[in-house]
Amino acid sequence: MEEKANEKSKKTSKKDKLISVICGVLAGACNGLFGGGGGMIVVPMLTRLLNKPQKKAHATAILIILPMSIISGLFYAIFGSYNLSIGVPVGIGVIAGGIIGAKLLKKSPNKTVKIIFAVVMLIAGIKLLFF
Repeated sequence: MEEKANEKSKKTSKKDKLISVICGVLAGACNGLFGGGGGMIVVPMLTRLLNKPQKKAHATAILIILPMSIISGLFYAIFGSYNLSIGVPVGIGVIAGGIIGAKLLKKSPNKTVKIIFAVVMLIAGIKLLFF
């Protein structure tokens, strides 16, 4: 009986790994194509497809976005699409904001994080459609 339970958890684990790889490919493609948006892709995938808690999904997305952004940024720089005079100040702001956001995430309830994330996604969607 215990063997069947172990086999089932291995199958679920393989399925989760496959879903994770597919999510990673989609997030990487969005980041490379649009220059961002990985978190808006990764968080819903982690919460909906892999049933991860909201805060864990956000923290994981942030960890995933760092190398993904560095690699995409290198390609943008190679292709001459990077403006250093804008990138450095914005990068400093992103670092400061990331530290503040990580501390707020740790203190915020899951439901609050979910609502704020949904509102930000809604505003971004409306802005993209109409402005």
